[in-house]
Amino acid sequence: MAGSGPFPDLATPLEETGLPKRDRKFLDGLEKLGLHKIGDALLHFPRRHEDRTRFDRFPEGGMEQPVCLHVVVTDCRSHFGRGRGGRSFEAVVEPVGGDLLGNRLVLRWFNMPYLAKVLAVGRRLVIFGQPKENKRRVVIDHPDFEIVDDDDATAAPHMGGIVPVYPLAAGVGQKPLRSLIHRLLELVPDEAMPDWLPASKDRELNRAAAIRTLHYPATMADLEPARRHLALEEFTALQLELLRRRAEFRKTHISPQGGPGLLLDDFLGRLPFMPTGAQLRSIAEIRDDLAQPVPMARLLQGDVGAGKTLVAAAAILLVVEKGSDAALMAPTQILAEQHFRTFRDWFAPLGVNVRLLTGSRDESGELPLFRAAQPSARLGNLTIGTHALFHGRAGFENGLALAVIDEQHKFGVAQREALVAQGEGVSVLAMTATPIPRTLTLAFYGDLDVSLLDELPAGRGKLITGIRLTTQTDQAAAFVKEQLTAGRQAYVVYPLIDESDKLAVGAATAAFADWAARLEGHRVGLVHGRMGADEKDAVMREFRSGAIEVLVATTVIEVGVDVSNANVMLIYHAERFGLAQLHQLRGRIGRGEHKSYCVLLVDPAQEEARTRLRILEETRDGFRIADEDLRQRGPGEVLGTMQSGLPDLKFADLLGDTRLVEEARRMAEAILEDADS
Repeated sequence: MAGSGPFPDLATPLEETGLPKRDRKFLDGLEKLGLHKIGDALLHFPRRHEDRTRFDRFPEGGMEQPVCLHVVVTDCRSHFGRGRGGRSFEAVVEPVGGDLLGNRLVLRWFNMPYLAKVLAVGRRLVIFGQPKENKRRVVIDHPDFEIVDDDDATAAPHMGGIVPVYPLAAGVGQKPLRSLIHRLLELVPDEAMPDWLPASKDRELNRAAAIRTLHYPATMADLEPARRHLALEEFTALQLELLRRRAEFRKTHISPQGGPGLLLDDFLGRLPFMPTGAQLRSIAEIRDDLAQPVPMARLLQGDVGAGKTLVAAAAILLVVEKGSDAALMAPTQILAEQHFRTFRDWFAPLGVNVRLLTGSRDESGELPLFRAAQPSARLGNLTIGTHALFHGRAGFENGLALAVIDEQHKFGVAQREALVAQGEGVSVLAMTATPIPRTLTLAFYGDLDVSLLDELPAGRGKLITGIRLTTQTDQAAAFVKEQLTAGRQAYVVYPLIDESDKLAVGAATAAFADWAARLEGHRVGLVHGRMGADEKDAVMREFRSGAIEVLVATTVIEVGVDVSNANVMLIYHAERFGLAQLHQLRGRIGRGEHKSYCVLLVDPAQEEARTRLRILEETRDGFRIADEDLRQRGPGEVLGTMQSGLPDLKFADLLGDTRLVEEARRMAEAILEDADS
């Protein structure tokens, strides 16, 4: 428990606490860690804990997991080989108290000669690292270590219990930082760390107890309840901000932005296929939104090929029928140009003008002289573009009423706001083909209503995914030739544009000539992000027409490119991509009636990558893949910059905390309700 009596509040600068003085280097290091005040230090939580009441078994060989050991140094030596990489320092250690089997362990550091002045025979250490076998020795390279000699007068925070291990910065050692935080925990009373969440009979801890436990738990099992309490705080703060954003957005009162739906009915009636139930449901939700006296704010989620563009078309037609303008913003010129062609073909018979506005192009589609459905009111226009839309060049003459943002996670908040600011009370339809796990949707998109396309249109061919080695290129080329002979087309994707000295991976430009030689008699094209817009457009036009049979490309083709005759994709060095990105890439095939094949080629040295990628062989379920991608890589790739400016999450388990997010939402609503009453 904390000590009693008065103490400076949590806003007190650390330099003014009266605690033992530290040198300037230590204080500068605290600054780098963002630790300026007492409250900052108490909320600087460990990256892991070590149970120093019971250490791991001393290793007799290599182990799959790291170990925490209490050891004594029995020998030290420096080695000087050729080049800087040849310099190393080794310390031979054995368990404190001796070892009947005579086990020894070698600790090894490269290019850290100063350790010869730090470690000496007889020194007692706590070490953490992963043992491996090396030339009949058991070695740990670059282990974490602390000197914990018995005569250390401040040993209490460092030994004999479950001990925190903190993130550090230059000038800040583990022991001094641990001593500082341990002393603050003793001095700061519980009242200085009050609860701010509404009371709940299900709560296991209060805030002060959770903070203390996260630093010094009595048992390892106590860490999870403490984490959950602080995660609930974070989620609630996040939901409060999202609810405030939603309320602010809905303060704008407008006339309903949707027309009666004559254009939409005409459009749907002309389709050569029946929309899926999910598409019709989403269209109905959007239609209801646009009939309200407040702007729409909706997220449209759909797996690759689920038909988001059709739903966006419905929203646009409702708005332009009312006489207002709409904008569709795409992250790449290739995707913007494809949308332009699609919407021009769809909307020309309806009399809706479609304009393309990019950094290098500004053009409109040609309208026929007559159209089938002629509403009495003047129609608005649709402008499709890239970042050029941010700069006010569009000049929405009828007033911008709807902004459709495709692949929303690829845009920043400021960019979207720059588009929305070009109108008053602009509705927003954000679309993503990256399925977002349920917890992330609840946590980060609470200011948006969500429509989900959970069905794929009928008539899609089967898609088979397989994992092979980059050394099997000859076999892959032979398979591609078979498919080309059958009249199909193929993509060959690389992670880089040019050869890289730092990364031993293939590059699209270097591979282009090789594939042209391998597939002699078939035309091979190249497309990447550094090509000029006209050059890219020409290549893509020839690929769509079938004049180019194989397209060697970078990830510039990740979104939007739709060539139904392309049924083969080879992805080189697939280990360099995230699961969600690979799922997006293979979504470029399997869009026609033919059986399709995605081959993930990995470096033979990357054996673990085959295990990581296996889920792509097992399923096309984008949400299952997104869950696994989140587990492996964290939320950054999924969220992008969509919700920047929101509170950080340090304690959230974004796969397992769905119930916490739901509870946080209820709490945030209760807090705002109490504030308004």
